[in-house]
Amino acid sequence: MKNALFQPMQLGNLTLKNRIVMPPMTRSRASQPGNVANDMMAKYYAQRASAGLIIAEGTQISEMGQGYAWTPGIYSQEQILGWKKVTDAVHAKGGTIFAQLWHVGRVTHPENIGGQQPISSSALKAENVKVFIDNGTDAPGFVDVVEPREMTQQDINDVIAEYRQAALNAIEAGFDGIELHAANGYLINQFIDSEANNRTDEYGGSIENRLRFLGEVVEAVNEAIGYDRVGVRLAPFTSLNGTVDKTPVETYTAAAALLNKHNVVYMHIAEVDWDNAPETPEEFKTAIREAYQGTIIYAGRYNTGKAAQALTDNLADLVGFGRPFIANPDLPNRIKNDYPLAEHDPNTLFGGTQQGLVDYPEYQEAH
Repeated sequence: MKNALFQPMQLGNLTLKNRIVMPPMTRSRASQPGNVANDMMAKYYAQRASAGLIIAEGTQISEMGQGYAWTPGIYSQEQILGWKKVTDAVHAKGGTIFAQLWHVGRVTHPENIGGQQPISSSALKAENVKVFIDNGTDAPGFVDVVEPREMTQQDINDVIAEYRQAALNAIEAGFDGIELHAANGYLINQFIDSEANNRTDEYGGSIENRLRFLGEVVEAVNEAIGYDRVGVRLAPFTSLNGTVDKTPVETYTAAAALLNKHNVVYMHIAEVDWDNAPETPEEFKTAIREAYQGTIIYAGRYNTGKAAQALTDNLADLVGFGRPFIANPDLPNRIKNDYPLAEHDPNTLFGGTQQGLVDYPEYQEAH
């Protein structure tokens, strides 16, 4: 059963050595000023290159796209060169790595975007959502988000162009492909979900209209770098960052059909992963499999048994293990040999230095 996780597979033109994915996780360690990926991040990802696929942490496509302090960008030449260190280090260890392109929309604070007002599908503030800013110490300072302004058609065109350029930059930086972050309440998700979008133009109202922005961004990046290097992350049932949809099954089955039409190489579904969260309905997973013919990744609360079952049942092709990868750089080896998993220190997730990033050891058998 466990062997299902260790079958190689084709993803576009890439051959992945196993079905284990390291999903994107914000760690806020980019060098300042400039939000540049660095040697420490290169070491962190290289240590985890035994994953079949690494999807690097969200990287903002523009200054306006940044939600939190110290997250890396991919819009300046310096940022491209920083990421090149990371991709070179991962490829040297035989790994495969995608960049996650990120625009947070309303999930930010003027402190993080040069004093500007955030933009979103609509002028609706995300309720009870905090982000962290650089408060002059190396511990993040949490603040409430502010009300965004509704994007004009010109704003929409500009952001689509930023996604396109970021995809080209990612390939220049040596990434094997890109993932569009359309999940967890960030900008693309703010267009998709009914309760975050009260527009009355062709980007609001019906499901088809709310999916239009996603479709236009996908089209732009496909055209720039090829659909076989483009994945999309969605979060149908989460209410993260205050973004909720009234009819998630209908909306996200339609999203799957749209991504199928655009032929993207994978669809990555973030499941709700807090402890007593509802399970993603089985019939939804079946409907997604019917609507979308490409590779499907699920992530959220998976252990070895549950992951292998999802592959055996043909609901997933790849499975993401998020938190376990933080404290277990050699996670595939531990899964394969049933070695115990280390627990991560929640206090060193965001910001800070090497501690809690690159100092978790590989498993040593007692001799």
